[in-house]
Amino acid sequence: MIGRTRRSRSRAAPPPGGRRSADPSRRPWRFPGRRLSPSWSLRTLAAQVFLLQVIVVLVLIAAAATALVLQGRYDGENSARERSLAVAEAFAHAPGTATALQSPDPTRVLQPSVMQAQAGSGVDFISVLDPRGVRLADTQPQLIGTTAQDVGRAAMGETFTDTFRGKPSDAVRAVVPVMDPSRRVVGVVTAGIEIENVGHLLDQQVPMVLGAAALALALATGGTALVSRRLRRQTHGLGPAEMTRMYEHHDAVLHAVREGVLIVGADGRLLLANDEAHRLLGLPPDAGRRHVTELGLGEEMTRLLVSGEAASDVVCPAGDRLLAVNTRRTAPYGGAQGLVASFRDTTELQALSGRAEMARGRLTLLYEAGVRIGRTLDVRRTAQELAEVAVPRMADVVTVELLDAVLHGEEPTGAVNRMRRTASHGSLPDDPLQPVGDSIQFVVADTPMVAALRRGKAVLVPDLETARDWRAQDPEGARRVLASGIHSLITVPLRARGVVLGMVNFWRGAGAARFDDEDVAVAEELVARAAVAIDNARRYSREHEMAVTLQRSLLPRDLPEQDVLEVAWRYLPAQSGVGGDWFDVIPLPGFRVALVVGDVVGHGLHAAVTMGRLRTAVLNFSSLDLPAEELLGHLDEMVARLDTQADAADGEGSRVTGATCLYAIYDPVGGHCTLARAGHVAPAVVDPAGGVTFPDLPLSPPLGVGGHPFEAGELDLPEGSRLVLFTDGLVEDRRRDIDEGLRILGEAVAHPDLSPEETCRAVMETMLPQHPSDDVALLVARTRLMDPSQVAVWDVPFEAGAVSRVRTEVSRRLVDWGLEEVSFATELILSELLTNAIRYGAPPVRVRILLGRTLVCEVSDGSNTSPRLRRAATTDEGGRGLFLVSQFADRWGTRYVAHGKVIWAEQTLDRAAEPDMSLLIDEMAW
Repeated sequence: MIGRTRRSRSRAAPPPGGRRSADPSRRPWRFPGRRLSPSWSLRTLAAQVFLLQVIVVLVLIAAAATALVLQGRYDGENSARERSLAVAEAFAHAPGTATALQSPDPTRVLQPSVMQAQAGSGVDFISVLDPRGVRLADTQPQLIGTTAQDVGRAAMGETFTDTFRGKPSDAVRAVVPVMDPSRRVVGVVTAGIEIENVGHLLDQQVPMVLGAAALALALATGGTALVSRRLRRQTHGLGPAEMTRMYEHHDAVLHAVREGVLIVGADGRLLLANDEAHRLLGLPPDAGRRHVTELGLGEEMTRLLVSGEAASDVVCPAGDRLLAVNTRRTAPYGGAQGLVASFRDTTELQALSGRAEMARGRLTLLYEAGVRIGRTLDVRRTAQELAEVAVPRMADVVTVELLDAVLHGEEPTGAVNRMRRTASHGSLPDDPLQPVGDSIQFVVADTPMVAALRRGKAVLVPDLETARDWRAQDPEGARRVLASGIHSLITVPLRARGVVLGMVNFWRGAGAARFDDEDVAVAEELVARAAVAIDNARRYSREHEMAVTLQRSLLPRDLPEQDVLEVAWRYLPAQSGVGGDWFDVIPLPGFRVALVVGDVVGHGLHAAVTMGRLRTAVLNFSSLDLPAEELLGHLDEMVARLDTQADAADGEGSRVTGATCLYAIYDPVGGHCTLARAGHVAPAVVDPAGGVTFPDLPLSPPLGVGGHPFEAGELDLPEGSRLVLFTDGLVEDRRRDIDEGLRILGEAVAHPDLSPEETCRAVMETMLPQHPSDDVALLVARTRLMDPSQVAVWDVPFEAGAVSRVRTEVSRRLVDWGLEEVSFATELILSELLTNAIRYGAPPVRVRILLGRTLVCEVSDGSNTSPRLRRAATTDEGGRGLFLVSQFADRWGTRYVAHGKVIWAEQTLDRAAEPDMSLLIDEMAW
């Protein structure tokens, strides 16, 4: 094994009083994590250098040998070409060659000459060919008569040499034409040396070349081994990566660590001191190689370094510092006799611990700010949370000013010289600052607040007593602030998305240290987090206000005038914002009234817009005077179409499925009420005596589900009954289920003397918290019946002669009612409607006259065919009846009932109908 000679075991004996340690010359270098072995392993630098040098030598020798071989081969081929050309030319130009080629038997004449010439020339073959390339004589007689290849150029008079590849053998040859005295080619002579015989000369040189290469390799390897052995001893068998890491560690210890290091030799002289040791001990620049007693390190520290004894965390004074000293001898660790000492500044450790505690407190403050600020989407509350978080750990008093636009949820403008104090919180017994709600103006250009707004970053005023610019805006207010003990200020602009929202001021009073630059950084971070929360609250306030405005515009503002129901209503939005609950009161022909309550699942703009769509659709369908169940059927189809469009919008739309609706039609003539509901809770019915029932009405699925028919229920309501329609937010809550809610609702409305308005108030006070979790819509209607004296009904025989009799009776009733001024128009309307019913309808035919705010004339028959208004031609004998009705009546229309239809016409009583007489004359001129 190649390596250093092992020393005697006696050299490894432990020193007296010390522990056993290996001989330093035998011990490998100790390195973190592994023990290195001084061997010829490829991991060592010496082995890698040796291998690299050997490879380089091998490459150089191989290249040289290859060059010699190639040069020898090249020289051999050139020599063969020259010799072949000389022989071929000599034979071709020899006297008698041309004559022999022209003789009758050239082969007999030339064959002996060819054999003789080949034997004495040193070439491998000579051939004589005729101009066509056929061999006439050859050193190989068996080839005579065969045709040579690639000699066409010689037949044309050209002499050349080449390397021939083919049969009979590969050779370097020369081809020379034979010419007669007239310069005509009469034959060709070829001579050459075979390729294998050309390399024979080279084979003789190869052993000498290889021998020289082997000798050079041996000399180079020996020299390289000696150099590598020396290098291995110098590097202790370390590899390149290990040496690099060792140097990096050594450099880090000396220059990067915050700990002083001294290395003292066995003679007590300083061998090495890092930068931190120079700083902590105050060493002179020329301290190297000086004795430690000459460095002025103090008695205790000098004693430790001179004695060479081990010490752990011994505190020694060094000027105005207290250093923790650790010493260890270097001999047990593979080094020469000496001492290593390290120093730590305990004074700085204490200061660092204090700073770490302060940093931890600031991080805790920022963490609590992230948790506590912005818990509500209210601008004022968020500003107050910012002030409360910062007091008292950051400041003694914190004030927050915001722009009026921000307080109203609007986009802040560029004008920032006027703000409103929105929040203030402090720990001082007497707060001298302006109270919340005051207007704060920034009119002096050089105040800290204006400077902060102009720069867009915090401004620090460490001492307010000496800050004259701060006093310039309000000298009296500044005097009161200073008198209260406040002495330091940080003012920070409240910015979000690059826009100023307001200003935050941090004040410190007596007993607190002045603000410094680190406090400025914490204040800016704190305000930046609060700015995001305030801006989110502002944007939410704006969107909430938009949604509320939209919802208010979609809900009915005033209930329509009608005489048959006394109506009161309430709407209470959810705590989370606007929703999709709605109600409506819709007058219908014949003094009937439709009551509607609906609920759209969800909250926000989508719910409000969907509610507006459904309410508009119900109003439109109600104008068609449809039965309750048919109206819900049309509404269900519309919602299904909306959902289909939302599905086709690639996620840009939202489905409506889940909306519920209750539609009720009240007829005051008989107190009859028809109700149909789509997934909605049943109403409460309160009779005149105060009894409360929840009628069992047919229940259909919510709107948009489809596939199910809608059914209607019938109720007969005595006069004075109350019909209570509501959404599920009234009776459902996290604190109770729907059954409990219905029971409480029944108790709240079970008072016989309550008006609708009083009923609404009692329900709200009894059942709802201040901020409900869901929207609530409540509609209370107390019924009235029409006086029988204001209703007249006639059953009409199905014959044309009955028209005049009924017209006479109606005219007599109008006189009894004191309506002579509308008698003519009513008789005309009745005559036309009754004539159409008898002529085109089916029995039974009935006439009903209703007197209220208006006069309503109704004609019903058993046919489902609806008449239509058209303009008759001059040649038509009929077709003008409905036109006359439309001219004399304010409104008219058709509604379908279970067995037939009803055609009605309504006239306003406070003014007589004034039809266009010219049109009437034109229509009647037939």
